[in-house]
Amino acid sequence: MDPQDQLAEQFEVHRGHLRAVAYRMLGSLTEADDAVQEAWIRHSRAAAGDVGNLRGWLTTVVARICLDMLRSRRSRREEPLEGRIPDPIITADDGTDPEEQAVLADSVGLALLIVLETLAPAERLAFVLHDMFSLPYEEIAPIVGRTATAARQLASRGRRRVQGGTADTVTDLRRHREVLDAFQAASQSGNFEALLAVLDPDVVVRVDFGAGRRRGVQVTRGAREVAAQALTYSGLGRVGRRVLVNGTPGGVAIRGGRPVAVLAFTVSRGRVVEIDILADPVRLARLDLAAIDS
Repeated sequence: MDPQDQLAEQFEVHRGHLRAVAYRMLGSLTEADDAVQEAWIRHSRAAAGDVGNLRGWLTTVVARICLDMLRSRRSRREEPLEGRIPDPIITADDGTDPEEQAVLADSVGLALLIVLETLAPAERLAFVLHDMFSLPYEEIAPIVGRTATAARQLASRGRRRVQGGTADTVTDLRRHREVLDAFQAASQSGNFEALLAVLDPDVVVRVDFGAGRRRGVQVTRGAREVAAQALTYSGLGRVGRRVLVNGTPGGVAIRGGRPVAVLAFTVSRGRVVEIDILADPVRLARLDLAAIDS
């Protein structure tokens, strides 16, 4: 086999893992693909095919690339860190492979990714690599230019932020669907009291419009405010096509035959605690929304 073809074959074995690392680091599917492509370029130039632990070597390479991208993003201030909604992963809500979907919900739910957006780049890297991919602190330390003890502290700070910023969410898809059904029924019937019953008193709605006239993220807090919004904003109460958004039941709002928003619902203790809506037309156009035709 040609040496370059052999390198490519070795790399493809690990592409899915590398994309998973990059997505959790960056919250952007496009940037994750860019990071993986850059890792391939470095891999092909370094001729690293004989590395003993190629998966570990490539993970380190991708992590360094993502860290640079996060630092560059923060320094440019091109994107709001607080409340930014990451790119969602849309799959068909057809009831197949529930165990796999539950694992996806646990690992890359949008609520978790939104909290990760608030972490400093080094904290995010240490938390993601250690808590999500079980990388030892000794291997994380040189990536962030710290000691293993300092890397442990970075991950610990990230972990505290994540635990404080995410609810005890439902991963039972059947129960999640029941709550979403109740929310949608109350919205469509205009039943304000029924909406209040399905919403957590401290529910938060984030709508990410992206660039343009309504740049950035608009946030609404509180059950009464959110219920009123659901009754006046059709995209909130009428999700259109039901899909899985990062492994949990959500929807795609359709207008004129085109998707105008992706809605993700976080459920805890039988009530909706968060609704995250991506309404940025530029980012929506880049998403794989084939599941809405399923």
